[in-house]
Amino acid sequence: MRSIALHTLGCKLNFSETSSIAQNLQSQGFEVKKIKDLADIYVLNTCSVTENADKKCQDWVKKVKKQNPASKVVIIGCFAQLKPNYIAKIKGVDAVFGAAEKFNLAQHLQSLKSAQLPIVMNSNIKEVHHFTPAYSFGDRTRTFFKVQDGCNYFCSFCTIPLARGKSRSSNIEQTLIEMNKIDPMVKEVVLTGLNIGDFGFGTSEKFIDLIKAIEKEEFDKRFRISSIEPNLLSDQIIDFVSTSNYFVPHFHVPLQSGNNEILHKMRRKYQTNLYRDTVQKIKNKMPNACIGVDVIVGFPGESESHFMDTYHFLNDLEVDYLHVFPYSMRENTGAKKMKEQVPKNIKTKRASMLRILSEKKKRKFYQSQQGKIVNVLFESENKDGKMHGFSENYIRVEHSFKEDWIGKVKSMELNQLQTNMIFTSENINPEVISK
Repeated sequence: MRSIALHTLGCKLNFSETSSIAQNLQSQGFEVKKIKDLADIYVLNTCSVTENADKKCQDWVKKVKKQNPASKVVIIGCFAQLKPNYIAKIKGVDAVFGAAEKFNLAQHLQSLKSAQLPIVMNSNIKEVHHFTPAYSFGDRTRTFFKVQDGCNYFCSFCTIPLARGKSRSSNIEQTLIEMNKIDPMVKEVVLTGLNIGDFGFGTSEKFIDLIKAIEKEEFDKRFRISSIEPNLLSDQIIDFVSTSNYFVPHFHVPLQSGNNEILHKMRRKYQTNLYRDTVQKIKNKMPNACIGVDVIVGFPGESESHFMDTYHFLNDLEVDYLHVFPYSMRENTGAKKMKEQVPKNIKTKRASMLRILSEKKKRKFYQSQQGKIVNVLFESENKDGKMHGFSENYIRVEHSFKEDWIGKVKSMELNQLQTNMIFTSENINPEVISK
């Protein structure tokens, strides 16, 4: 059994880890195939943020077993750490490997030949302290680079600390060594983690020290910071990005609720005044910065008044798009034990209202950028003779397809905003901009 195909559910962190696991398997002599191909072994790296992710795991197992009934199916990742015995009972599953074991997958796969199936291996997550670096590969434009894992926050709705363990990371020196292994053709690095602002927890090194060290390296790439908690997005970080030659003006800052009572029940580390001040500081320093927000609707006890506080807070706030999630009950969380669970139809209605608000905010932000000159990193897809890319401040741009532009950063003027929220553009400078 030497051919293997891997698939990922969930976040950017999962994608980076799947890529690194695949790279390791290849170095161990496995033939890594695409998921649509026939393979001896299929591996699913799971997410467990929503119940829908759990269902996707079960559906995926059915699909690959239909594709190749003789194959072995292995489940890894967050869902595998949280519910190993449940997964082992899913028809077609041959092995379940937890948070620590997944990084030794090549070694563990040897046991598929002789052990009684299904195999279940997952360490006590409280005892997992080792940090394993990872980054995605295979994309000609960007990579997701893992700099931190785990979380110490234990928000009342979240299972991530139970699935990933405590906050941990490499030191700055080792992180830079790993970063230098990234393909030089890749022009954008997205720094990822479970709680990225907590980089260096328990040491004298902080996230601001990491990004300053990256800046000094003068990589021929631009850098994007993924989701960062508002209480960890310090003035120092905002000031640094505002003058950086490499870090782009794009922030994704989870809010979850615009009502302080609900934030307290969620066990978040801030209140709305801190969040408002953080957004204002970003826009004061970088007026063209793009700011995204995570929001949960229908958290237990969220009344109509609580929700409207969130709606009005976001409506008045200078943020540019929303990622909206209806609250999903998870095992072993504080929120599951709370009374006043919100009915599904009300959660659906509230999510719809915020998604409409998100579209309005995104359109307003895009319209404010019309006529501006931005640096666009173009991607490889050729769709009806058009290619697309993103500006440094996360605006989607299209241009007629040019193969030699793939993976290149071009200086573009934002011309016409189309109904699908994509800008047409015109090349200002034929030279490639490396930033």
